[in-house]
Amino acid sequence: MTNETRDVHRETSGFWRTQEMFLIQEVTNLIGKGLYFDQVARGALHLMSEMLGLNRGRIVLKSQDEDVYRIAYSYGLTTAEAARGRYQLGEGVTGSVIQAGHLVIVQDIDKEPTFLGRAVERSRLPEGVVSFLACPIRVEDRTVGALACHRIRHRDRPLQDDVRILKIVATLLGQLLTLNDRLDRRMRAIEAREPLAKPSDQAARYGIVGEAPALLRAIAQIEQVADATASVLLLGESGTGKELFAHALHAAGPRKSKPFMKVNCAAIPESLFESELFGHERGAFTGATEARAGWFEQASGGTIFLDEIGEMPLLLQTKLLRTLQEGVVMRLGGKREIRVDMRLVAATNRDLSLAVERGDFREDLFYRLNVIPIQLPSLSQRAADIPQLARHFLNRANASNRREVALTADAMHYLSEQPWPGNVRQLSNFIERLVLLASAPVLGRVEVASLLADRAFDIAAPRQRPPEAHFAPAAMPVRPYLPVKSHTSDDLRRALELSGGNKARAAQQLGLTERQFFYRLKKLGLEPARS
Repeated sequence: MTNETRDVHRETSGFWRTQEMFLIQEVTNLIGKGLYFDQVARGALHLMSEMLGLNRGRIVLKSQDEDVYRIAYSYGLTTAEAARGRYQLGEGVTGSVIQAGHLVIVQDIDKEPTFLGRAVERSRLPEGVVSFLACPIRVEDRTVGALACHRIRHRDRPLQDDVRILKIVATLLGQLLTLNDRLDRRMRAIEAREPLAKPSDQAARYGIVGEAPALLRAIAQIEQVADATASVLLLGESGTGKELFAHALHAAGPRKSKPFMKVNCAAIPESLFESELFGHERGAFTGATEARAGWFEQASGGTIFLDEIGEMPLLLQTKLLRTLQEGVVMRLGGKREIRVDMRLVAATNRDLSLAVERGDFREDLFYRLNVIPIQLPSLSQRAADIPQLARHFLNRANASNRREVALTADAMHYLSEQPWPGNVRQLSNFIERLVLLASAPVLGRVEVASLLADRAFDIAAPRQRPPEAHFAPAAMPVRPYLPVKSHTSDDLRRALELSGGNKARAAQQLGLTERQFFYRLKKLGLEPARS
């Protein structure tokens, strides 16, 4: 071997070593991102092909539904090719590797009688000699599958180097499967030690956890009105599960197979509100390059849930009222009415009767929505459900974050003693935070109390809400209007000037409803300005 040949060989060897190290580093990085086998498996096969030329890689695992091994993950195979990759134990090269638990190297697939060529037709492979490498994947002392790939036989890269890399990747995949298997077993053991209390049959159907009388009463009301078409108003403090109850109402009724659309009125900018709810035509405003159906049209046939409806702009409340009364919508910039058939479920944690008094909410819309009011209980009204809810959220957080945190009975009792002003949402968020920040697999009262002492979850002295934010039943009668002389003619004129002649905004500035405002204009002999 000449010096020049040796130099080329060294450079080539150095290149392949760099590729190998990068591949191993990337696979371990994928494992470190969360122990998700799907992500690691696909990433490893991709890297093997792109960096080392180990093509048409596949990971064969036992099918969950049948007593057969199949290609579970692949790179470079079509969907049809991967679907053909099914092997009985001991069948072909792949089945033999899984049965014996030993590496198999097929130097030339055309000369190996046990090579089935089932997944990929020979005509789709490169001309010349093609090799096939298959390595067992082991979980503890069991062979659970195989990692295999095609390889062009004559390359400037030694075959033993590819075999070594294949063994390393198969070992990493086996270790990952082992970790996942152990985690699943330990999770099942934790669930066996702390079984979830069986929820009521009613609650179980809708994913609502708890058995408190106030909760079951609300569920019964939901089921009682599920077949009706009248609007439903869900009332209660923030965090009591209004969206879950709205979805339960949808699922319990005849519209359950139709769309369920959720709209948070507090999250939509006022400038976009009309377009989002009612849709727009092409050219209705700058940027409207095509027509768009609004939420009401998209919910037609099903249910639309308007959360935080008390935050809806006053001007759009009139349009909403017409939609509810007439069953039609008019898109922004449109010239024709579009008929819609949807059931409205609204929710609020505000006292709408007070909002009506202040002129922030239309009185006629309030009564239209308040046909069927349903009161949702706060968590303080169903304190006996806290342990059951905590176990439910604990299991969910453990599963989604690949953890196995448990709470002692004393810690669970401590949670039950807390006021939870943020209701079920606050408890759910805290339990997830507890799981993510846990310093030990089992947490007691002291550790839980320490985390609760964090200012972000300080529930020892909940903040007092302003008087107008306190919840009151919506069935409460509206208090009498202010006297007709409560505002002078100058007050009315000034409000109209400041609002640009818009009577609805002028009324809002004065704390009046539109009807109160018009009545005062008439009584004082003022000509109503055009809005």
